[in-house]
Amino acid sequence: MSSLPAALIQSLQNLKGFDEEAFKAVHQSGGQITSVRLNPGKLKIENSQQGPAEKLKIEGAVPWSSNGYYLQERPSFTLDPLFHAGAYYVQEASSMFLEEALKQTVDLTKPVKILDLCAAPGGKSTLIQSLISADSLLVSNEVIKTRVNILAENITKWGAANVIVTNNDPKDFQRLQNYFDVIVVDAPCSGSGLFRKDPNAINEWSENNVSLCAHRQQRIIADIILSLKDGGVLIYSTCSYSKAEDEEIADWLTGELKVESVQLKVEESWGIVETISDKSGSFGYRFYPDKVKGEGFFMAAFKKPESLVAITEGKSHPSATLRKKVKNKQVFTVNEIEAVKPFLVNADSYFFIKQHEAVIAMPLYLENDLTIIQSALYIKKAGVRLGTIIRNELIPAHDLAVSNIIDPSIPKLDVDTETALQYLRKVDITIESVIKGWVLITHQDLPIGWIKILANRANNYYPAAWRILNK
Repeated sequence: MSSLPAALIQSLQNLKGFDEEAFKAVHQSGGQITSVRLNPGKLKIENSQQGPAEKLKIEGAVPWSSNGYYLQERPSFTLDPLFHAGAYYVQEASSMFLEEALKQTVDLTKPVKILDLCAAPGGKSTLIQSLISADSLLVSNEVIKTRVNILAENITKWGAANVIVTNNDPKDFQRLQNYFDVIVVDAPCSGSGLFRKDPNAINEWSENNVSLCAHRQQRIIADIILSLKDGGVLIYSTCSYSKAEDEEIADWLTGELKVESVQLKVEESWGIVETISDKSGSFGYRFYPDKVKGEGFFMAAFKKPESLVAITEGKSHPSATLRKKVKNKQVFTVNEIEAVKPFLVNADSYFFIKQHEAVIAMPLYLENDLTIIQSALYIKKAGVRLGTIIRNELIPAHDLAVSNIIDPSIPKLDVDTETALQYLRKVDITIESVIKGWVLITHQDLPIGWIKILANRANNYYPAAWRILNK
């Protein structure tokens, strides 16, 4: 491993919790930590004695996460059908602290609208979705077009219908003034917290890049603060150790945008270091890999005061100004609706829209919110794509197969690991079954996709763009 930048080490000398000798030693050790977060909609740790969870070789829980676990070793996730089924997400343990930040600042039993602003590849979005109530909304945004596809894929695998994926610049969210209860900004940063995980990042680090990142972080937050409700919560995080990107951003936030720092409770045994910024006394939480079982990370929480009207004065609510711009939704025939309903559990609790001939289902309570967001932003994905209707028959989409809204009575065929991998490679598989027509291929009872069994063959409907190439 390359030597840690001397300028970085020097900049950390007076920061609370920094131990130069231990910090260098843990980076030179070459140790790697693997952690995953189970999808509570699909997989429970109670099953750990046998089946899916046991296969992961779990060795202990991430203490600040209700669904996070450390693994004994890093398996080939590509060759685990359960990974493709959305049974779990491979996520760095430190970043799972977002769960504690949300639980301590937001009443998650009530409906909330949350924006995950810098969301790709989807770790924090899937975490948020697992925590919010069924009648809440998550908007998961990624500004970079080349990254939004993997975000949409991971949201799809997670299976929830109450998520909208957008591909917008932060400034676009000014059209949704005073709209979100919570905004999570996991900001682009200089990446020093990932040096142990990705040694190549050391060669890309520089003091100049830290400065550029700090200015970008300020611009991003300034652009989106209008869309946070008065009384709403802003959660800011980076994977950087640099004070300029962490505590100094907290000072800027409280000084320029007048938000209030929120102190979080952390157990001493967790090893997380609470810091206090120089100017405003804002609270921040640092994760040093020599003190926690995880990588370098920083998080801070803030509340926008109820009385903060200076930056919102004269702005109307988006529902009044944007809704009328939306084109009329396409009306479905009775036969089309009847073709869809047998595939869904509680079908009457959803409304349906068409996008390029595809039928999409979303919870009824989000109809007005979809209208508002559609007026303001570019939507990459919304709800669950059910499929296309041809001659009053639904040709089901893969999104439906891995969703949490599919009717459990749909015919299923459970296959072994090798057959599942052949399916995921999108090659022909041999199926012996008396069932004909659309069938869910499952592995250890978790759906991984559709096949259509005909008289003399079974057609593989796994998405070609997602097929695994690893043999």
